[in-house]
Amino acid sequence: MGAAGVPSEDPVDGDGPREPVPRADAPEPGLPAGSPTEGVQHPAPDGSDDTDGSRAATPTVTPDEPVADGSAVVSESPAGGGLDRALRLVAVVGLLYAFLAGVYLLSSGISGLGSGFADALLDRVEHPLAGLAVGMLFTVLVQSSSVSTAAVVALVGTGVVPLSVAVPMVMGTNLGTTVTSTLAALGNIGDKPAFRRGFAAATMHDMFNLLAVAILFPLELATGVLQRAATGLTTVLPGGGEVSQPGPSPIRTAIRAPANLAADLVERLGVQGAWAGVLLLLLGLLVIFAALASITGQMRAAVGGNVEQTLNRSLSRGGGMLALAVGAGATISVQSSTIVTAMLVPMVASGILLLPNAFPITLGANVGTTVTGLLASLAVDLPEGLTIALVHSLFNVTAILLIYPAKGIRQLPLRGAELLADVAAERPSIVGAYVVGLFLVLPALVVLLAG
Repeated sequence: MGAAGVPSEDPVDGDGPREPVPRADAPEPGLPAGSPTEGVQHPAPDGSDDTDGSRAATPTVTPDEPVADGSAVVSESPAGGGLDRALRLVAVVGLLYAFLAGVYLLSSGISGLGSGFADALLDRVEHPLAGLAVGMLFTVLVQSSSVSTAAVVALVGTGVVPLSVAVPMVMGTNLGTTVTSTLAALGNIGDKPAFRRGFAAATMHDMFNLLAVAILFPLELATGVLQRAATGLTTVLPGGGEVSQPGPSPIRTAIRAPANLAADLVERLGVQGAWAGVLLLLLGLLVIFAALASITGQMRAAVGGNVEQTLNRSLSRGGGMLALAVGAGATISVQSSTIVTAMLVPMVASGILLLPNAFPITLGANVGTTVTGLLASLAVDLPEGLTIALVHSLFNVTAILLIYPAKGIRQLPLRGAELLADVAAERPSIVGAYVVGLFLVLPALVVLLAG
């Protein structure tokens, strides 16, 4: 945060960079947006100029650096007092809604591009490595890890896909679900510091999932520990029933409404198939770019000062356990980990939420998204359906237990995301290569070679 006050510990546990935290009544340099003295530039405590406000926004991602147009990142002061801040909060809510609607449009477009091809993927896999790649590619194409996991559960529950292949598939679903957030981070590409923070927020999920697969995939191949544990749980848990889908989510329904209207309009224009997917994808990107162009500045002005400090301190309590619970609960409520993780992009980009505090929220979202698979398993005939749903849950929980508690290991996804964000901020063209290479080319090659 700012320059005054006492040094605070890392938002999660004290490891990593430290920064001074201003007292609420201290009119010192680097105060968060919304404070009485914001907009006034002061020298940093080390004698350097902190003209872009990035030092106050986050210590781990953004070095001191002006915005792309050369102007300093200086938050506006709410001249209208409480009323002005209330209006800004209303604007933030509206822009967040537009952003999430754009995310859903983007997902619908990608899903439209892969319709037909995605369905043919799952029933052609025999090798575990191909299963991992197919799970990833299928999730990218349908743009929902919940849908892809439910599909795998159904295939296993009907005996089409064996458990030995389905286990790597559900690991792959975790890898494929993060592509939308990565693309959404492009909305801040005109503001280098905000883009760096937002892109790190999007890709830390990739880094965690890649690390989890790197640890647990070979372990599972060697020992079958997840499959054996899930099989044991299946024998003691009740099965059967009629429930296969969770109840409707009002939030998700509201976010889907504009996308459904856009899809109907495209259909009325006579555009179908892959071209309809392209139009929805481009429209989604346009809405995301338009929303993010304003949302980060509005967030800085509307949510700052004590609110920002309280948010980060609250989420860091209990070693991040509260943030984990928030991520899981929010994902279960809206039935979409994509919505939850995409929400973090503008919050971190604006500096309202620190990257280490956003990290456990994404991990909680990983756990929350497994609920759909567990519900889907209640409607299949064979007990293997419940087993593979439990494998998905055990995979995510085990990954958290192996990676998150250990300080050195926990920092690996964050450092990897920060490094990639630094490179992407200097060379934005690398984002396209990263997305296409990791989410499409690599899994497609694995399927061709190992399938």
